[in-house]
Amino acid sequence: MDDRRDGASGTPSRSEDLVAATIADLRVVLSSIGETLYTWNMASDEIAWGGNAPALFGFPDVSAIASGRAYARLIAPDSGSSRYEAVTRSGQRDDGHGAPFQTTYAVKAGKGPPLWVQDTGRWFAGADGRPVRVHGVVRVVAEPVLDTAASGVDDLTGAMTRAQFAEALGEEIALARRQQRSLGVALIGIEGLADINEAFGLDAADEVIAGTAQRLRAVMRRGDSLARYSGNKLAVILMGCGEEQMPIAAQRFVDAVRAEPMPTSAGPIGASVRIGGILLPRFGQTAAQAMQHVEEALNDAKLSPSRNFVAFAPDRRRDARRQSNRRFTDEILAALNDRRVTMALQPIVEAGSRKTVYHEALVRVVGRDGALLPASQVVPVAEKLGLVQLIDHRMLDLVVAELVELPAAQLSLNVSSATLRQPDWVEALSGRLCSAPDIARRLVVEITETCAIEDLEATQRAIEAMRALQIRVAIDDFGSGHTSFRHLRDLNFDLIKIDGAFVQNLGRSTDDRFFVRTLVDLARHLGVPTVAEWVQDEETARILEGWGVDYLQGELFGQTVKPVTPAGPALTAALI
Repeated sequence: MDDRRDGASGTPSRSEDLVAATIADLRVVLSSIGETLYTWNMASDEIAWGGNAPALFGFPDVSAIASGRAYARLIAPDSGSSRYEAVTRSGQRDDGHGAPFQTTYAVKAGKGPPLWVQDTGRWFAGADGRPVRVHGVVRVVAEPVLDTAASGVDDLTGAMTRAQFAEALGEEIALARRQQRSLGVALIGIEGLADINEAFGLDAADEVIAGTAQRLRAVMRRGDSLARYSGNKLAVILMGCGEEQMPIAAQRFVDAVRAEPMPTSAGPIGASVRIGGILLPRFGQTAAQAMQHVEEALNDAKLSPSRNFVAFAPDRRRDARRQSNRRFTDEILAALNDRRVTMALQPIVEAGSRKTVYHEALVRVVGRDGALLPASQVVPVAEKLGLVQLIDHRMLDLVVAELVELPAAQLSLNVSSATLRQPDWVEALSGRLCSAPDIARRLVVEITETCAIEDLEATQRAIEAMRALQIRVAIDDFGSGHTSFRHLRDLNFDLIKIDGAFVQNLGRSTDDRFFVRTLVDLARHLGVPTVAEWVQDEETARILEGWGVDYLQGELFGQTVKPVTPAGPALTAALI
């Protein structure tokens, strides 16, 4: 049961231990000198990073930089040649041993300032002589002193760079305040650029960007200024623009871009844009504030089913949500740092004997005031804010510590989809089991049904890897998604947990009774044991037992919250 709303063992060989230790030592060395390795498959665009890459870049995992396109989007556009440019324009040829390249640029890493790196490696050619594979190393370096005269404008579009745009915008806002006049900014996002990259290649995507800039210039007024804001975004400073003129200018830009297909080396490609606008200095007193607000407007335009232009307007509810999210982020991070993230152990019992078989570890957060926050108040927001992986790793530490402390214990652990997709998740799991390999057979990892079907291939790989460690895997909240019989059979779970939303009203809903009984019959046909979640009363427990449900879980059987101390979790008396 994923009460995030509110559990078999192999022993590694000595050689495996040595390999794991060597890899760990290598990561420590690379991290200490600010370096990480990578391999880039240019055909599939996938990048395999060294295990220390998240720590180097300040990300919780490598999902943000798992492809060449994703990584390129994080490169500050005015900071230097990207890896793609350095490889494709190196002027070198692969003589069978690869061709060298080197470039320096800034990466928008984590929440901190841009990280300047030197990217060095060799690319290897395919049969046509063009680069298909890159091996390299990224090393953190001091920010170089750039020759602004040489950098001048954006190479691809001939427009201002983002830094030049910010400087020019700040000057215009100050002048508009003094002269008591207005101006506008249109932030223009090119739609579907990732699909164009995928279908036609990066060169075609670059030609679409350059073509879009050209068409915008053709319909801009005299005195307006164009900038390359980021990879797929252009910005226009609209001089002397009032509130009434901004939508007119935006529609002019939209019409110009989509007037006809964009000519490229891959053939004509249709292009379209969404636009966010802002009136200044009314809604932005500084360039930074204006850029933040106009990005919000563009995001709203992208989410709109009917509008391709949205003008920024203050929204008290949005601002309140942001403030709440910031407070919540601070609270979660402080709780993790202060070791105030603990767990509640909820028993799973045999339907007939009511004997406890194992416990599910449910996340709980102790607030600064000592009050207990249930998972239903923590996990959904943590997932939205990108903090759930940190919670998952903390829960893994707690569960492993409990299994080590209590040799008779068996526990289950929930894993979010964001964590499951981390390339190093199973590696982290294996690393924690190395110190006590006997605990793997006493551990069950729970994956929600919706998580399982998001990426079936990735789920299957993760399940196979965990099985290799002799960890059992359960499908949680079964019935909430749309897993087909074939998917359920192919994924080969060890345990099926029926979604409590259908169980809690079993005594009152004929539809829920029919649905749950169908799920139980399906599980029995597959030969997979079942757990019914959210069992709250004896009547429901008897109904489920009569249908052949193997195990029961819920409020009827209670739970125990593990206490915490400033030094960390107190692993107390055995609960099994």
